[in-house]
Amino acid sequence: MKFGDVLLKVFTFAIFALIYGPIIVMVLFSFNSSRFLGSWTGFTIDWYIQLLQSPAVWEAFYNSVIVAALTAVFSVVFGILTAYAMVRYSFQGKGIIDSLLYIPIIIPEIAEALTLLLFYLWMGLGFSLGFTTVLLGHIAYDISYCYVVLRARLIGFDRSLEEAAKTLGANEIQTFFRITLPLLMPGVLAASLLAFTLSYDDFYKTVFTTGPGFETLPLRIWAMARKGGVTPELNALTTIALGISMSLALLYQRFSKK
Repeated sequence: MKFGDVLLKVFTFAIFALIYGPIIVMVLFSFNSSRFLGSWTGFTIDWYIQLLQSPAVWEAFYNSVIVAALTAVFSVVFGILTAYAMVRYSFQGKGIIDSLLYIPIIIPEIAEALTLLLFYLWMGLGFSLGFTTVLLGHIAYDISYCYVVLRARLIGFDRSLEEAAKTLGANEIQTFFRITLPLLMPGVLAASLLAFTLSYDDFYKTVFTTGPGFETLPLRIWAMARKGGVTPELNALTTIALGISMSLALLYQRFSKK
Protein backbone atom coordinates (compact mmCIF):
# COMPACT_ATOMS: atom_id res chain seq x y z
CA MET A 1 0.00 0.00 0.00
CA LYS A 2 1.29 3.41 -0.95
CA PHE A 3 2.22 5.94 1.70
CA GLY A 4 -0.27 8.43 0.24
CA ASP A 5 -3.13 5.93 0.59
CA VAL A 6 -2.21 5.22 4.21
CA LEU A 7 -1.98 8.92 4.98
CA LEU A 8 -5.38 9.54 3.39
CA LYS A 9 -7.00 6.76 5.45
CA VAL A 10 -5.43 8.05 8.67
CA PHE A 11 -6.58 11.58 7.88
CA THR A 12 -10.12 10.38 7.09
CA PHE A 13 -10.27 8.37 10.32
CA ALA A 14 -9.05 11.38 12.31
CA ILE A 15 -11.75 13.61 10.79
CA PHE A 16 -14.51 11.13 11.61
CA ALA A 17 -13.13 10.63 15.12
CA LEU A 18 -13.10 14.39 15.66
CA ILE A 19 -16.71 14.71 14.49
CA TYR A 20 -18.31 11.65 16.07
CA GLY A 21 -16.00 11.03 19.04
CA PRO A 22 -17.58 13.67 21.31
CA ILE A 23 -21.05 12.44 20.38
CA ILE A 24 -20.18 8.85 21.32
CA VAL A 25 -18.68 10.01 24.63
CA MET A 26 -21.77 12.06 25.40
CA VAL A 27 -24.08 9.10 24.73
CA LEU A 28 -21.97 6.75 26.85
CA PHE A 29 -21.79 9.11 29.83
CA SER A 30 -25.55 9.64 29.73
CA PHE A 31 -25.68 6.09 31.17
CA ASN A 32 -22.98 6.75 33.80
CA SER A 33 -24.15 6.30 37.39
CA SER A 34 -21.85 9.09 38.59
CA ARG A 35 -22.62 12.77 38.19
CA PHE A 36 -18.92 13.41 37.54
CA LEU A 37 -17.79 13.09 33.95
CA GLY A 38 -14.19 12.25 34.77
CA SER A 39 -14.78 8.56 35.55
CA TRP A 40 -17.11 5.70 34.73
CA THR A 41 -18.64 4.15 37.85
CA GLY A 42 -21.39 1.97 36.43
CA PHE A 43 -24.39 1.69 34.12
CA THR A 44 -27.72 3.34 34.94
CA ILE A 45 -30.82 4.77 33.30
CA ASP A 46 -31.74 6.95 36.29
CA TRP A 47 -30.96 10.15 34.39
CA TYR A 48 -33.48 9.21 31.70
CA ILE A 49 -36.09 8.42 34.34
CA GLN A 50 -35.52 11.84 35.92
CA LEU A 51 -36.00 13.49 32.55
CA LEU A 52 -39.27 11.67 31.96
CA GLN A 53 -40.48 13.01 35.30
CA SER A 54 -39.65 16.62 34.42
CA PRO A 55 -42.69 18.71 33.34
CA ALA A 56 -40.39 21.34 31.75
CA VAL A 57 -38.79 18.74 29.47
CA TRP A 58 -42.15 17.33 28.41
CA GLU A 59 -43.51 20.80 27.69
CA ALA A 60 -40.45 21.67 25.59
CA PHE A 61 -40.72 18.38 23.71
CA TYR A 62 -44.44 18.96 23.07
CA ASN A 63 -43.75 22.48 21.79
CA SER A 64 -41.02 21.21 19.45
CA VAL A 65 -43.23 18.47 18.01
CA ILE A 66 -46.24 20.76 17.50
CA VAL A 67 -44.19 23.49 15.80
CA ALA A 68 -42.32 20.96 13.66
CA ALA A 69 -45.51 19.15 12.60
CA LEU A 70 -47.32 22.36 11.63
CA THR A 71 -44.20 23.63 9.87
CA ALA A 72 -43.97 20.42 7.85
CA VAL A 73 -47.63 20.59 6.79
CA PHE A 74 -47.65 24.24 5.72
CA SER A 75 -44.18 24.11 4.16
CA VAL A 76 -45.08 21.08 2.03
CA VAL A 77 -48.37 22.58 0.89
CA PHE A 78 -46.74 25.85 -0.17
CA GLY A 79 -43.75 23.92 -1.53
CA ILE A 80 -45.97 21.79 -3.78
CA LEU A 81 -47.85 24.80 -5.13
CA THR A 82 -44.64 26.74 -5.73
CA ALA A 83 -42.80 23.85 -7.38
CA TYR A 84 -45.81 23.04 -9.58
CA ALA A 85 -46.09 26.63 -10.77
CA MET A 86 -42.35 26.98 -11.40
CA VAL A 87 -42.03 23.70 -13.32
CA ARG A 88 -45.27 23.65 -15.31
CA TYR A 89 -45.78 27.32 -16.21
CA SER A 90 -43.78 30.10 -17.84
CA PHE A 91 -44.23 33.68 -16.69
CA GLN A 92 -42.30 36.90 -16.39
CA GLY A 93 -39.83 37.00 -13.52
CA LYS A 94 -39.71 33.22 -13.13
CA GLY A 95 -35.91 33.12 -12.98
CA ILE A 96 -35.80 35.82 -10.32
CA ILE A 97 -38.35 34.04 -8.15
CA ASP A 98 -36.45 30.76 -8.52
CA SER A 99 -33.25 32.48 -7.37
CA LEU A 100 -35.01 34.09 -4.40
CA LEU A 101 -36.31 30.71 -3.26
CA TYR A 102 -32.73 29.48 -2.83
CA ILE A 103 -31.66 32.41 -0.60
CA PRO A 104 -32.89 30.87 2.70
CA ILE A 105 -30.76 27.80 1.96
CA ILE A 106 -27.63 29.80 1.15
CA ILE A 107 -27.45 32.57 3.75
CA PRO A 108 -26.28 31.85 7.34
CA GLU A 109 -29.04 30.78 9.71
CA ILE A 110 -28.18 33.43 12.29
CA ALA A 111 -28.71 36.10 9.62
CA GLU A 112 -32.11 34.59 8.87
CA ALA A 113 -32.98 34.65 12.57
CA LEU A 114 -31.96 38.29 12.98
CA THR A 115 -33.91 39.40 9.91
CA LEU A 116 -36.98 37.59 11.25
CA LEU A 117 -36.75 39.43 14.56
CA LEU A 118 -36.24 42.79 12.83
CA PHE A 119 -39.19 42.06 10.54
CA TYR A 120 -41.48 41.30 13.50
CA LEU A 121 -40.39 44.48 15.29
CA TRP A 122 -40.81 46.54 12.13
CA MET A 123 -44.28 45.14 11.44
CA GLY A 124 -45.41 45.83 15.01
CA LEU A 125 -47.50 42.66 15.20
CA GLY A 126 -50.51 42.63 17.44
CA PHE A 127 -49.32 39.55 19.34
CA SER A 128 -46.24 38.94 21.45
CA LEU A 129 -43.28 36.79 20.50
CA GLY A 130 -43.90 33.12 21.13
CA PHE A 131 -45.56 30.17 19.43
CA THR A 132 -46.96 32.11 16.47
CA THR A 133 -43.77 33.99 15.62
CA VAL A 134 -41.64 30.85 15.92
CA LEU A 135 -44.03 28.91 13.68
CA LEU A 136 -44.17 31.64 11.02
CA GLY A 137 -40.38 31.90 10.99
CA HIS A 138 -39.89 28.17 10.56
CA ILE A 139 -42.47 27.97 7.77
CA ALA A 140 -41.02 30.95 5.91
CA TYR A 141 -37.61 29.32 5.57
CA ASP A 142 -38.52 25.64 5.35
CA ILE A 143 -40.66 26.27 2.26
CA SER A 144 -37.45 26.65 0.24
CA TYR A 145 -36.17 23.21 1.28
CA CYS A 146 -39.49 21.59 0.41
CA TYR A 147 -39.52 23.45 -2.90
CA VAL A 148 -36.10 22.07 -3.88
CA VAL A 149 -37.11 18.47 -3.11
CA LEU A 150 -40.48 18.67 -4.84
CA ARG A 151 -39.14 20.59 -7.84
CA ALA A 152 -36.63 17.82 -8.50
CA ARG A 153 -39.44 15.26 -8.28
CA LEU A 154 -41.64 17.19 -10.70
CA ILE A 155 -38.87 17.68 -13.26
CA GLY A 156 -38.41 13.91 -13.55
CA PHE A 157 -42.14 13.29 -13.65
CA ASP A 158 -43.68 11.26 -16.52
CA ARG A 159 -46.32 13.67 -17.84
CA SER A 160 -47.78 11.09 -20.22
CA LEU A 161 -49.77 9.71 -17.27
CA GLU A 162 -51.39 13.11 -16.74
CA GLU A 163 -52.11 13.44 -20.44
CA ALA A 164 -53.76 10.00 -20.44
CA ALA A 165 -55.99 11.03 -17.52
CA LYS A 166 -57.03 14.21 -19.32
CA THR A 167 -57.74 12.24 -22.47
CA LEU A 168 -60.10 10.04 -20.46
CA GLY A 169 -62.04 13.10 -19.31
CA ALA A 170 -60.35 14.23 -16.08
CA ASN A 171 -59.97 17.97 -15.54
CA GLU A 172 -56.90 19.73 -14.11
CA ILE A 173 -57.94 19.36 -10.46
CA GLN A 174 -58.95 15.70 -10.80
CA THR A 175 -55.70 14.92 -12.60
CA PHE A 176 -53.65 16.61 -9.89
CA PHE A 177 -55.28 14.82 -6.95
CA ARG A 178 -55.72 11.41 -8.58
CA ILE A 179 -52.54 11.16 -10.69
CA THR A 180 -49.95 13.83 -9.92
CA LEU A 181 -50.14 13.93 -6.13
CA PRO A 182 -50.06 10.14 -5.55
CA LEU A 183 -47.03 9.82 -7.82
CA LEU A 184 -45.37 12.74 -5.96
CA MET A 185 -45.99 11.11 -2.58
CA PRO A 186 -42.41 9.81 -2.03
CA GLY A 187 -41.16 13.36 -2.64
CA VAL A 188 -43.91 14.78 -0.42
CA LEU A 189 -42.96 12.44 2.42
CA ALA A 190 -39.26 13.24 1.99
CA ALA A 191 -39.98 16.98 2.01
CA SER A 192 -42.21 16.60 5.08
CA LEU A 193 -39.52 14.74 7.02
CA LEU A 194 -36.91 17.30 5.99
CA ALA A 195 -39.08 20.23 7.10
CA PHE A 196 -39.99 18.47 10.36
CA THR A 197 -36.35 17.71 11.16
CA LEU A 198 -35.15 21.22 10.35
CA SER A 199 -37.85 22.77 12.53
CA TYR A 200 -37.45 20.26 15.36
CA ASP A 201 -33.69 20.85 15.58
CA ASP A 202 -33.73 24.59 14.97
CA PHE A 203 -32.11 26.80 17.61
CA TYR A 204 -31.15 30.16 16.06
CA LYS A 205 -34.48 31.13 14.53
CA THR A 206 -36.31 29.89 17.61
CA VAL A 207 -34.21 31.75 20.17
CA PHE A 208 -34.47 34.99 18.18
CA THR A 209 -38.24 34.83 17.66
CA THR A 210 -39.58 33.28 20.86
CA GLY A 211 -40.72 35.06 23.98
CA PRO A 212 -41.25 34.34 27.67
CA GLY A 213 -43.21 31.18 28.36
CA PHE A 214 -42.51 29.33 25.12
CA GLU A 215 -39.56 26.94 24.98
CA THR A 216 -38.65 24.19 22.54
CA LEU A 217 -36.36 21.23 23.16
CA PRO A 218 -33.19 22.88 21.76
CA LEU A 219 -33.85 25.91 23.97
CA ARG A 220 -34.40 23.62 26.98
CA ILE A 221 -31.02 21.98 26.31
CA TRP A 222 -29.36 25.39 26.02
CA ALA A 223 -30.96 26.57 29.28
CA MET A 224 -29.80 23.46 31.14
CA ALA A 225 -26.26 23.87 29.79
CA ARG A 226 -26.10 27.52 30.88
CA LYS A 227 -27.52 26.78 34.32
CA GLY A 228 -25.67 23.64 35.36
CA GLY A 229 -22.98 23.00 32.75
CA VAL A 230 -22.52 19.53 31.32
CA THR A 231 -24.49 17.14 33.53
CA PRO A 232 -25.72 13.54 33.10
CA GLU A 233 -29.27 14.87 32.71
CA LEU A 234 -28.12 17.13 29.88
CA ASN A 235 -26.29 14.24 28.22
CA ALA A 236 -29.42 12.11 28.45
CA LEU A 237 -31.67 14.82 27.04
CA THR A 238 -29.25 15.54 24.20
CA THR A 239 -29.01 11.82 23.44
CA ILE A 240 -32.79 11.57 23.16
CA ALA A 241 -32.96 14.61 20.88
CA LEU A 242 -30.10 13.21 18.79
CA GLY A 243 -31.80 9.83 18.47
CA ILE A 244 -35.02 11.41 17.23
CA SER A 245 -33.16 13.60 14.72
CA MET A 246 -31.13 10.66 13.38
CA SER A 247 -34.26 8.55 12.97
CA LEU A 248 -35.94 11.33 11.00
CA ALA A 249 -32.82 11.79 8.87
CA LEU A 250 -32.71 8.06 8.04
CA LEU A 251 -36.38 8.12 7.07
CA TYR A 252 -35.74 11.16 4.88
CA GLN A 253 -32.90 9.37 3.07
CA ARG A 254 -35.10 6.34 2.54
CA PHE A 255 -37.92 8.30 0.97
CA SER A 256 -35.49 10.43 -1.03
CA LYS A 257 -34.03 7.35 -2.69
CA LYS A 258 -37.52 6.29 -3.76
